[in-house]
Amino acid sequence: MAVPKQRHTKSRRNKRRAHLYIEEPTLALCSKCGKSVLPHIACANCGSYKGREVIDVLKKLNKKERKEKEKELKAKEAADKKEGKKEGPLSMEELSKR
Repeated sequence: MAVPKQRHTKSRRNKRRAHLYIEEPTLALCSKCGKSVLPHIACANCGSYKGREVIDVLKKLNKKERKEKEKELKAKEAADKKEGKKEGPLSMEELSKR
């Protein structure tokens, strides 16, 4: 077993450990509900990925929770329609307006 001949100083130890720190994960916003999610991961709140639903989040909920979740999703969709947000690709006329 190897044994060091001399003691390493605190500064030498800390220089070696300088790159050992935890980075904050980069988050993206869900396109459907607006919650922050990890990139390339389906949203746990609404179950969507790249604009389409891949996980049925309502299936696991009981009746009361399901009703509240449906109400929340409908309110979000209504707010998006009120703002004028549209789903799908833009036409040439809509592109020229922007």
